[in-house]
Amino acid sequence: MKVASVTVTAMAQGLARGRHVSWKEGVAVAATQKTSSTDAARRADARCTFGYHQITEYGAGKSGIPVWHSGYGMGNVKSTANLQRHKVAGLLLGIDTCGPSGSVALGRLSDEGLEVLSQKALASRSYSATLVSAVGELLQAAQARLADVAAMVAVNGPGSFTGVRVGLGAVKGLAEPGGIPVIAVSRLAVLAAKAGVDSAALDAHRHEVFLRLADRVAEARELLAGAAELAAIKKRPEQAAVCDDAAEVLLRSVWPGSELVRVAAPTAADAIRMAVPQFQLGEFVDLVLLDGHYLRRSDAEILGNRRRPWDERND
Repeated sequence: MKVASVTVTAMAQGLARGRHVSWKEGVAVAATQKTSSTDAARRADARCTFGYHQITEYGAGKSGIPVWHSGYGMGNVKSTANLQRHKVAGLLLGIDTCGPSGSVALGRLSDEGLEVLSQKALASRSYSATLVSAVGELLQAAQARLADVAAMVAVNGPGSFTGVRVGLGAVKGLAEPGGIPVIAVSRLAVLAAKAGVDSAALDAHRHEVFLRLADRVAEARELLAGAAELAAIKKRPEQAAVCDDAAEVLLRSVWPGSELVRVAAPTAADAIRMAVPQFQLGEFVDLVLLDGHYLRRSDAEILGNRRRPWDERND
């Protein structure tokens, strides 16, 4: 696990220098170079771009970690109070590995708006082997380096436990060396935005759905729901977005009066489109606190909390 983490960082350092580093080469780097390689990369990739502002100060030249000015810190979640509402521009990199298939996308935001430059699909069950190389291919096609990315958009769930973890691990490994700001978005929110409605549902398997309930008055909430939970909801949405058969069938059986808007599954490009306002307002997450938006406990947690027969005897 430790080697894999260092390997992603090593590969990210290669992308920052405008070249692709293979997984095998990354392993070799991880085996021979420890923290010194990361520090060297941080010092080499000194410039971090936020909109039109370049920040090149360093903490007394010791740590090599960029110093973010007040209001631009990666730790400032929704730091709009310290930001002027100025228009920002730059490359946005999106990563979504939450669904049955995943995708990475690269967009360019300018005065004319957002242009999605390219997108690559990621086959399921092979995210860890193809994600970083796919990012490298997108950057190469755009004649850009990882250091040129103004922000990353990470879809942090809900969805596959493994997919979410792989995606967020890659985001952290790519963003941390160069101090690239990260925006986290819910896959349910992306689906709803893509369909042009407020609520959405995704298949969660086991005859359940990941559900987003929202309207223009109340704050959105997301939850895991089966038929019983759906039936217990009194204020049901007039419209809800779906992108798979299982979620559509379950909602139609319990909510016959709601209109279901069927669209294609959300992608990394859709996530970038939805995240533009957050980017312009500087609403970034702290990488240390970035975690999966699972909505469901893992089987290990569920089984681990079950009482064993000998526990009852010892009460």
